[in-house]
Amino acid sequence: MRCKKAIFPILWMFLIAKLSAQDLSEKATAFINTLSPTLKENALFAFEDSERYNWNFVPVSRKGPTFNDFDEKQRQSALDLLKASLSGEGFKKSREIMELEKVLIIIENNRLRMADGSPMRDPLNYHFCIFGKPSPDGVWGWRFEGHHISWNFTSGQGKLLSATPSFLGSNPGIVKIEQQRGKEVLKQESELGFDLVNSLSKDQLKITKFAENAPREILTGNDREVKKMETTGISYKALTAPQKDLFMRLLNVYIGNYIFDFSETLRAKIADAGLDNLHFAWAGGLREGIAHYYRIQGPTLLIEYDNIQNDANHVHTVVRDLTNDFAEDVLKAHYEQEH
Repeated sequence: MRCKKAIFPILWMFLIAKLSAQDLSEKATAFINTLSPTLKENALFAFEDSERYNWNFVPVSRKGPTFNDFDEKQRQSALDLLKASLSGEGFKKSREIMELEKVLIIIENNRLRMADGSPMRDPLNYHFCIFGKPSPDGVWGWRFEGHHISWNFTSGQGKLLSATPSFLGSNPGIVKIEQQRGKEVLKQESELGFDLVNSLSKDQLKITKFAENAPREILTGNDREVKKMETTGISYKALTAPQKDLFMRLLNVYIGNYIFDFSETLRAKIADAGLDNLHFAWAGGLREGIAHYYRIQGPTLLIEYDNIQNDANHVHTVVRDLTNDFAEDVLKAHYEQEH
């Protein structure tokens, strides 16, 4: 009886993962089937196409159709695909970040323009690209991207293999105009970071804070592969029990953006690499309104947060899997095994 109880959660996890992969491919196929031939031509790429690695989080010209190109049925199908790819919290943040474009239109008086003359701020200017043919078992991927959002998904072997690099940003960090006043999309990422750094003793802070001034931007930028970065900051094992709780709550805010099966896989991977090998590092001010930066770094994981621009009211966050962005590590092993 004990054996059956032990096996049941494993079978349940496998079933959830299988259903998630199937649901995701079905949503992607349904979305593709709503598209006209012209939109399909713009949205569909070979899985091996270099465009899959061409990710960014600032207003630049991008490939793939946007909500501006869709009718109502296509828009709903596109949102269904996004919703199936994220947790409820991840989907909610994505939609709220898109809505912040309306705030920027007011703040900037709609002055800024892209190279083609189109408005730089547009809550519908978010692009969909699909790489390969969606199926529950085959290898394929897709990207949802625009200003301050970049989700990069790779599916195969009956499950979601990777959801990184993933980027979420918020400008304003806290809305200070009448429309959406007080809105703070990435509130937990900000508040828990401050809670953790301000819980440290003077000696702990000396280890944690690596610079008086925050860097100008997240250090990894939009690099395809994260360059080797010096491990700095305070280790998880050097924290007190309440501080460890804060650390894990902050970590789980980021991991909690992904669908359940992938979140659990990522948590297990981080744990297998050793929680004591995780580090928390800080640069810049220790309170709201002063430019600041933090990162969580481990053997397999890098999370960066900065709030520097616009008088420290403009947040950038990124999650990188140091061994498996774009599922490159898993796919490499898979292809080597096949051959």
